[in-house]
Amino acid sequence: MRFDLEIKCKKIVGGMAKGKLLLSKKPINFLGMVNTKSGEITSSNNGFEKQNLKGKILVFPNSIGSSVGAYTIYSLKSNNVAPNGIICTNIVDITTASGCAISNIPLAFIDNQSYDDLVNCIKISGNDKEIEIILDTEEEKIIID
Repeated sequence: MRFDLEIKCKKIVGGMAKGKLLLSKKPINFLGMVNTKSGEITSSNNGFEKQNLKGKILVFPNSIGSSVGAYTIYSLKSNNVAPNGIICTNIVDITTASGCAISNIPLAFIDNQSYDDLVNCIKISGNDKEIEIILDTEEEKIIID
């Protein structure tokens, strides 16, 4: 299903990325919940475990836990299993921002209306794994293809 929908975002770390949507409604602790060798989410409290970050556009509220999570994001990138881009929906915390900055991963923030637009696309498609997103933080837009 094609959407051809464009959603506004706020640039935090510049760049352009494309990938399948991976949406979590709850925060992620990069240090304690992600395998840096495989990119797999190893535990969560929202049914998100066993998902893999590699090549995805991760949409989540914010990270939690240790500031070492920034290094975890860098390790994911070094092991070629990092998400292609990250979009925060609650706050852009320093762990995620610094991890994306040192890893050269595009990072954006979306407000509640934009988040609702994204969720509505998922509801219409019936399967969030089928939705591909282009994150262009330089133009401050998300294109749902």
